[in-house]
Amino acid sequence: MKKNRLQTGIAAALAVMSGCVLAAEGEVARPQSMDEMWKIIQMQQQQIDQMKKQMEKTAQTNENNKVEVLDRKTSVLAQEVEKIRTELFIPDEIEYKSAYGLGPAASKVYQVDQGLSIGGYGEFNYQAIVGDRNQNSIDNADFERLVLYVGYKFTDNILFNSEIEFEHSVAGDGENGSVAVEFAAVDFLLDPMANIRAGMLLVPMGFINQIHEPPFFFGNNRPEVERRIIPTTWREIGAGLFGELLPGLTYTTYVVNAMNAKNFTSSGIRSGRQKGSEARAEDLAFVGRFDYAPEQLAGFSFGGSAYLGNSGQNQVFNGQKIDAFTQLYEAHMQWKYRGVEFRALGSWGHIDDAAVLSAANGQTIGEENYGWYAEVGYDIMPHFMPDSAQYLAPFFRYERLDTIAKAPTGFADDLSQDKEIFQLGLQYKPIPNVVIKADYRNWDSKAGDLPDDFNLGVGFIF
Repeated sequence: MKKNRLQTGIAAALAVMSGCVLAAEGEVARPQSMDEMWKIIQMQQQQIDQMKKQMEKTAQTNENNKVEVLDRKTSVLAQEVEKIRTELFIPDEIEYKSAYGLGPAASKVYQVDQGLSIGGYGEFNYQAIVGDRNQNSIDNADFERLVLYVGYKFTDNILFNSEIEFEHSVAGDGENGSVAVEFAAVDFLLDPMANIRAGMLLVPMGFINQIHEPPFFFGNNRPEVERRIIPTTWREIGAGLFGELLPGLTYTTYVVNAMNAKNFTSSGIRSGRQKGSEARAEDLAFVGRFDYAPEQLAGFSFGGSAYLGNSGQNQVFNGQKIDAFTQLYEAHMQWKYRGVEFRALGSWGHIDDAAVLSAANGQTIGEENYGWYAEVGYDIMPHFMPDSAQYLAPFFRYERLDTIAKAPTGFADDLSQDKEIFQLGLQYKPIPNVVIKADYRNWDSKAGDLPDDFNLGVGFIF
């Protein structure tokens, strides 16, 4: 395999280390430039090759002594090579693939033998509002997020992984942006069937909450069902188990701090996320998930998840303490076959004591909520450039959601929360790490038509 520039830089750094050893023995002086370091490496390789040939031709004592010295020098260099590879870990090639329920870029640490791993993603877009506008409907351009994944593998069985997100470019002083830790957890890899994860965890529900890197979902915006009904990006403090019970059958189960019902709104439970920031933990919640990818059906998988927990957090609502028991369930399936990509997801939720919450929060909190969507895309690039690794897929998505599917007794329904969305778009990847997206969304609600939007953006992972 040919050295890339990064590997060349590492080799040059090793030459500095080994050069100090060699200089002490009068072989070379300390290099002063990158070119000198590379010349040292080439010179040493020539010496090794020459001495190997001499060793094959003669067994004379003086030659054996030279070989012994060279062998010792080579051993020093080999040790330095191994040291820098294990401490820094810069692999020859990165294979971007999901591991243990995380996105491909977030999974890089699992490929490390030991040491540091860095990855990330970003996305920026332009949105044009089409049709009737209100005061919040303006054309806008946004560097929506820049994310860094930082992981460290301490041993073969213990590692740390994290995601740090910068949203909307600028944070502080009244700006719209924010800086947040999206997840930060320690994994204890004990057995393929049962491993432990603890820290700030991504709640394992739906497609997008765990794998939300832009090349791996259609459209510039994440599906609204996976924002309003399943409130991505959803993370809480907790611990639990994950693993693979049978070939293709995986599970994840956590106990986490529950949501805070004080922040529930008519638009859903999204604001009830506590995000690991001095979270109230008077109430805890259970979340579990399974996925199955049968070997007999290439590219096909299905699964489901459930979240159960009180959200009252020992607080007073409208003069009384309530449990506000919150349930959320979802089922999903996807199939990727010969360029076709199909996804479908449905979710339903229930909130106890919704009438008390509505009175306390000053707005109708849905006793029930639901949402579902289906999407399909097809990679047409092979029909135009059969030997190309590029990707070009038109796609279509339909969504239906209602955060107040059932209003509590005595409170009026908000028909603007009963929505459907038709979305049509195009996805282009010149390389697997970079995606260019364009899409149009047609919005409607039971309260009347909403403004449509056209979106254009770029996303990437590394």
